[in-house]
Amino acid sequence: MRTVCHWLLLLLLFFTAPVVHAADTPTQKGDSVQVMEAFEQQPNPTDGNVLTDKEKRKIMFLLGVPLLLLILVTGALGIAMALYGKQVFVMHTVFAGLTVTLALAHTVVALVWFNPF
Repeated sequence: MRTVCHWLLLLLLFFTAPVVHAADTPTQKGDSVQVMEAFEQQPNPTDGNVLTDKEKRKIMFLLGVPLLLLILVTGALGIAMALYGKQVFVMHTVFAGLTVTLALAHTVVALVWFNPF
């Protein structure tokens, strides 16, 4: 039992000694000031990451073409299911989900880029 207590005491000293030593060293104010200055600096909006209006419209077009195709496929599957009795409910549901997802993405991008807040 005594050796177990010695081992526990040794482990306790081993793990707490670096913490006590780290707390005794003074912190440098320069590091905290540098961190705060890094957060205060704002990036320059004239960097190369800014999209032109033409590029934004091209991206919207590239989002719109598959959206229209998904709408047509979803409608065709719905018509095939309702009028002709085809068993395509799962495919119709999958395409409807993809259509709604792409429509929401298209709406969010349009609102963010072309509607001034």
